[in-house]
Amino acid sequence: MGSTRNFDERAVSVDPSLEGRIFAEVDAVSDEMIEAIRRIVRQKSVRGEPEEGAPFGADVRAALDQTLEVCRGLGFETTNVDGYMGYASWSSEGGNGGGLPLPGYVCAIGHLDVVPEGSAGWKVEPYSAHLENGRITGRGVLDNKGPIYACLYGLWALKRLGLAPNRDVRIIFGCNEESGFNDLRHYLEHEDAPVMGFTPDCKYPVVYAERGRMGVRLAAVPGEGEGREALLARFFSFVNEYVLSAKPNGERFGIDCNDEEFGVTEVRNYKLAFDEGAPAVEFAISYPAGITADELRGRLEALAAALGLRLTVTGNLNPVRFEKDCRLVRTLEYAYEHTTGNDGSPVTTTGGTYAKLMPNIVPFGPSFPGQRDIGHQPNEWMDVKDLIVNAKVYALSLYLLSR
Repeated sequence: MGSTRNFDERAVSVDPSLEGRIFAEVDAVSDEMIEAIRRIVRQKSVRGEPEEGAPFGADVRAALDQTLEVCRGLGFETTNVDGYMGYASWSSEGGNGGGLPLPGYVCAIGHLDVVPEGSAGWKVEPYSAHLENGRITGRGVLDNKGPIYACLYGLWALKRLGLAPNRDVRIIFGCNEESGFNDLRHYLEHEDAPVMGFTPDCKYPVVYAERGRMGVRLAAVPGEGEGREALLARFFSFVNEYVLSAKPNGERFGIDCNDEEFGVTEVRNYKLAFDEGAPAVEFAISYPAGITADELRGRLEALAAALGLRLTVTGNLNPVRFEKDCRLVRTLEYAYEHTTGNDGSPVTTTGGTYAKLMPNIVPFGPSFPGQRDIGHQPNEWMDVKDLIVNAKVYALSLYLLSR
């Protein structure tokens, strides 16, 4: 614990004795936190058919209701935003130093919805929250129920210590992160955006920049007099050359780009489909800030025209970038280093989180360096000790951001 890195005045610092009190209080609530995490993992929350008050299905709504009940039990005010999202809040009254509260709010925002568990590869029941040798296994424990509960219990530790915030704090629970971000769009139509915040849905150290992400569909368009068999042969030839035999950097599509900060373009998540009866291939482009969405579209349109294909852009989220020395990034860097003792130098990511849409937030945790390919997989797991460390990182972060 404790880093020798010098932080400028824009990153609030904490007296070591107070850090120790915060970390000790997280330890004190950790058993209760782990049991709460196991209970919410047992609640399946895959998107289902919409119902009244449950836009993403009854299971997701049940997870939200359960979570808000936990929040109220910890003494927080709760708000249900029409079943799309919910949040726990701790209102400022000027904090411990008195004076007027600071405007707006800071937040941690995660999600309760999960991807389907699938039918193969599991060694335990996917929703059993199986605990063995200090490791919890279950769908959603990492992505993202465990981490957002770590934020909640980190904030509760601050509340138990009487460390009232100078600015309102919210822990926000999303319900549609895995399949569209429609929860967050609804939230932003009815609630203000935070002043600062983070989403515990990526990796450590703090991520100061996310790549853009574009969804694309290319469908074979029948040429004049072209029969079905000839159309399929042309489409298969295209897939063989541009997908199966291609590097993942998009060079066959003419969209490869190398950026000093973000690295190279990545093309992935290929899927064969039909588009108005025509054979098609869908894929996602993870692109650096060195190329724009309009440039990508223009290059793909030219390729599609040359090959007799129809281009559809199914969605796009632009890259997000913060300055490394801004208050938000420096503060989270400080919190990570002072909790773990590890290097907290900011990094970029190829992933996509709520930071794409929610203003003024960055991805921050929960996976530590070397922990990869866990979420969305069979036997998704998170270690109890890592959940506790996360709660300490997030407690210190929320304390700092709320001042």
